[in-house]
Amino acid sequence: MLKTLFKRKPSSETISLEAQNIPRHVAIIMDGNGRWAKQRGLPRFMGHRAGADVLKQIVLGADEIGIKALTVYGFSTENWKRPEQEVSLLMELIKEYLQKNISHMHEHNVRIRFIGYIQGLSQELQDIIADAESLTKNNTGLTLQLAINYGGRDEIVRTMRIMAQSVVDGTLTIDDITEDYVTSHLFTKEFGDVDLLIRPSRDYRISNFLLWQLAYAEFWFTDLHWPDFTKETLLEAVAAYQHRERRFGGLQEE
Repeated sequence: MLKTLFKRKPSSETISLEAQNIPRHVAIIMDGNGRWAKQRGLPRFMGHRAGADVLKQIVLGADEIGIKALTVYGFSTENWKRPEQEVSLLMELIKEYLQKNISHMHEHNVRIRFIGYIQGLSQELQDIIADAESLTKNNTGLTLQLAINYGGRDEIVRTMRIMAQSVVDGTLTIDDITEDYVTSHLFTKEFGDVDLLIRPSRDYRISNFLLWQLAYAEFWFTDLHWPDFTKETLLEAVAAYQHRERRFGGLQEE
């Protein structure tokens, strides 16, 4: 089986990955920004800024090893409960990140998509999002899906409303509603189920993220806070994934 070797540190040490067993769709809950900042006596916002800087490197690293889609949790529907000042700073950081990095991502053939209730964001941010998607729509490398104003339950409810209205309109029957039909109407319809979920910072929950898509995902956790996450960490997660036995409810063949 083909293998790809990646340097792990400035030494001869490497991580060996099977090139034919790279997860197609990887999701990351970018957790621990605030805790990272607190450990250093910094305001929480500095942790979020450091986390945003890390994301750019992880996107390029994921593209390099052959991941097709990377879906990251940027701002959840529940995050509106945070202090107004922090929410405002987070929105400014999202705008800043996009304005500074879109051209760089475009140059690296990365396609950018946004999932979530985008209409609930400011018009300025909606315009920036539309510009980012338009600029990169024809790129053929990794697709970065940024979940902004996203909630897994909210996504499912919105999909149910669409289906219910179609039934009322007579364009959909009850028998038409299958798992494949539901999947095809979710925000992530192009890439479907997640193969690997990564969550840093010692929390072991999915926090209302991609509830439908994580049904048979492999989970990988690390004690590192997100701002300390590196390409090496990503390689370790993928290497661990490649040692998992994925049975999807069945039994291993003898």
